Amino acid sequence: MPRRDILFLPDQYYHFYNRGNNRQAVFFERDNYLYFLRGLKRYLQQHVEILAYCLMPTHYHILVRVRAAQQAQASDQTQNSEVLKTSEFLDEEVSGEEVSGKVSLAMQKFSISYTKAINKRFDRVGALFQGQFKGKLVQHTSHLLNLCLYIHTNPVKDGLVFLPEDWEFSNYLEWMNLREGTLVNREFIHNTFGTPEEYKRLVMDTIKNRDLPDDVRKYLQELEG
Repeated sequence: MPRRDILFLPDQYYHFYNRGNNRQAVFFERDNYLYFLRGLKRYLQQHVEILAYCLMPTHYHILVRVRAAQQAQASDQTQNSEVLKTSEFLDEEVSGEEVSGKVSLAMQKFSISYTKAINKRFDRVGALFQGQFKGKLVQHTSHLLNLCLYIHTNPVKDGLVFLPEDWEFSNYLEWMNLREGTLVNREFIHNTFGTPEEYKRLVMDTIKNRDLPDDVRKYLQELEG
């Protein structure tokens, strides 16, 4: 696996995303989406907190916060518990580079596992995704806030549904308390946006009016390049 230019450091936010090879589909039927989500839980959840996600026919977006070392260990032992707080410190013997390596390896195993399953299911061969997954550090609060909105409104923007709650394969329904699920952090939602109703108003405003600051617009446009 090629060495990455960035490290996935504890308590930092990252946007993981990738698209199908030659911009082709990566999800072909409902079971594919569900298999992908099970893979997130199996491979990723012990290393990162999954905050927002959306799976689209040809690509995916996942907003995460990397766990500290103690959290990763505890999460591995209590997969069904609430997400732990991120105020713990790294063990002295565990470096940021080691944590980053575990995140990268988990994503690599996850991508390989999903590709093998799809190839077997549809009797296909070769790469499914456009290279290794992309991981981008979210450095600014405005980018973080708008990235959540971007992820959850993606199915509406692409014309798949009229409302984000009509798209089954994102955790917007969990954000709205309309569905139970473990791939969500309600403390993050409350601390960042307030109530589900307040977030929904921002989502609807985003759908109706994409008047974004220039730096945010440039940041989001880079994701679509």
